[in-house]
Amino acid sequence: MADIKKILCAVDFSDYSPMVAEYAAMVGNCVGAKIVVLYVAPSLSQYVGFHVPPSSIESFVGEIVTGAEDTMNEFVKDNFNDLNVEGKVVTGYPAEEVLAIAEAENADMIVMGTHGRKGIDRILFGSVAEKVVKSSPVPVLTVRPK
Repeated sequence: MADIKKILCAVDFSDYSPMVAEYAAMVGNCVGAKIVVLYVAPSLSQYVGFHVPPSSIESFVGEIVTGAEDTMNEFVKDNFNDLNVEGKVVTGYPAEEVLAIAEAENADMIVMGTHGRKGIDRILFGSVAEKVVKSSPVPVLTVRPK
């Protein structure tokens, strides 16, 4: 059987995230793995060329990250009791950051949710989970909303 020492649990702090955390906690508890909980704040650097001063964008992103770090601390406390867990907040494009952090952390597994988008939403927004599943060198457990 595969040796799972570290699990990357990617969340978006939606109402559905505790369910994703439950799966990560269950697997982590069964195998004694460390869990790294990851939230990717949106990168607004693509808007620097618009008529908004870069300092305003950087300030706004900084506020998002600070708020996300507070939310992460509460999320970890509420969903991962007595497990070896670390919360991490980064900015960027979600699929790219999930893959990069999984590699940097030497994760043996990724656990993440899917939003089950269909039709035009999927065409417009794509699927972060699909991109991660297709590109990840480690197993990915995806959890669909009920």
